[in-house]
Amino acid sequence: MGKKDKKRNEPVDIADSTSEQQRQKAGSWSSPARYAAELFGTFLLVLGGVGTALFAANFPSADDNQAGVGFLGVALAFGLTLVAGIAAVGHISGGHFNPAVTLGLLAAGRTDARHVPGYILAQLIGGILASSVIALVLAGRPDGFAAAQEAGFASNGFGEGSPGGYGLAAVFVAEAVLTGIFLAVILSVTAKAEYQAFAPIGIGLTLTLIHLISIPISNTSVNPARSIATAVYGGTLPLSQLWVFIVAPIAGALVAGAVVRVRGRRTVTA
Repeated sequence: MGKKDKKRNEPVDIADSTSEQQRQKAGSWSSPARYAAELFGTFLLVLGGVGTALFAANFPSADDNQAGVGFLGVALAFGLTLVAGIAAVGHISGGHFNPAVTLGLLAAGRTDARHVPGYILAQLIGGILASSVIALVLAGRPDGFAAAQEAGFASNGFGEGSPGGYGLAAVFVAEAVLTGIFLAVILSVTAKAEYQAFAPIGIGLTLTLIHLISIPISNTSVNPARSIATAVYGGTLPLSQLWVFIVAPIAGALVAGAVVRVRGRRTVTA
């Protein structure tokens, strides 16, 4: 947290800024700059990951998938866009791009509480803007948007909405546990100076691994902003099941963050 004798609209000391800013010896960025960075990063994440799932996973069709990238390509797309987003704007906002990550970092004492509402709002807007761009592009092909919506618009789900037919309990556990692991990796690689240069790659590869595990289970959320962004175009079923992909990732992140905080690490770094 910033020193109490400083006004909120004044730059804070380098020691109180994000880990990326400390490494670059840069002053703290303004709140609007942080929120814009979170909006851009979440926009990029959803555009890259969901766009790959809808445009390239099954190409030219699900029955004739000679050039499609499949599950592996979608998993890599999410991981690579996260690496790109953190590299581009992580030094400004810390590179959360995910409400569950923001709340998990708050629980761990690793982010400033006054930025949390702005971060989450920016992430939700960024995700919906990205899915809106995808929907607009799909509308440029005959029946493109209708077909994507009928297939769920790459939304997350359980039961009928799960690619592998997994039930509610299995999906909830998978989402909560994998989000907790994701946050644990973030907290670890950003806590040590010697890991900071590797942090974007390590975090991105972890997200790739998580997708490889759970695309068949839930189509992989671990990010409420990503789930909301696709559910708004996915139809009735994704919207009715959306609560799971808000509650489970946040629960997993809060538990992981609380465990770290109990262990005594309370320094604000992002």
